[in-house]
Amino acid sequence: MAEVKLHGTWPSPFSYRVIWALALKSIPYEYIEEDLANKSPLLLQYNPVHKKIPVLVHGGNPICESMIILEYIDETWPQNPLLPSDPYERATARFWIKFIEDKGPAVFMVFRAKNEEEGEDAKKQSLEMLATVEEWGFGGGERKFFGGDEIGMADLAFGGIAYWLGRIEQVTGVKLLNAEDFPRVYAWAERFREAPVIRDNLPDWNLMAANFRRRRKQLLQSAEDN
Repeated sequence: MAEVKLHGTWPSPFSYRVIWALALKSIPYEYIEEDLANKSPLLLQYNPVHKKIPVLVHGGNPICESMIILEYIDETWPQNPLLPSDPYERATARFWIKFIEDKGPAVFMVFRAKNEEEGEDAKKQSLEMLATVEEWGFGGGERKFFGGDEIGMADLAFGGIAYWLGRIEQVTGVKLLNAEDFPRVYAWAERFREAPVIRDNLPDWNLMAANFRRRRKQLLQSAEDN
């Protein structure tokens, strides 16, 4: 089998989308940790357009952007498919992937908000996003995951909500996801985190807290300086 390498960075939910997909398909790979403050020549060579992680390198060929990488993985290694075989279900999964790609950044804007106005706007958008997923995302509450009883590509796309959101809430003091207002999303997040292949491939909770606190302090200091 051609060599597989993944260039990523440990706090990134986008890197973990790929890590989870590789784990779900039992694909061996070499992980290369990137310092985004000092990007490696290989990363710049493999992704000269955006110069971002993650980058999957398969047989010397680089594939960029996390969701494009997941599609490539699913097409290249068909075992344990991440997308449904039924055309309608596959289209539905892609709809939710597009939804979180468009709406998910609001959650991270809660973390990046430099003033109260920005914070309130990001919170409003995040709650609207969660309400939409709560109502429509799990087949009226009949599904454990977006595609049914097994973790699929849409679940991996939402992984930042399942794990990173908790640290954003802790660092900012802004509560977004709770069992009372969003019982389906909350239960999904717990099931996702507790699945062995996900649980065994998560960044350290305490290291993430320290990282997020440091970055948050830098953002607020930058806002004060400006």
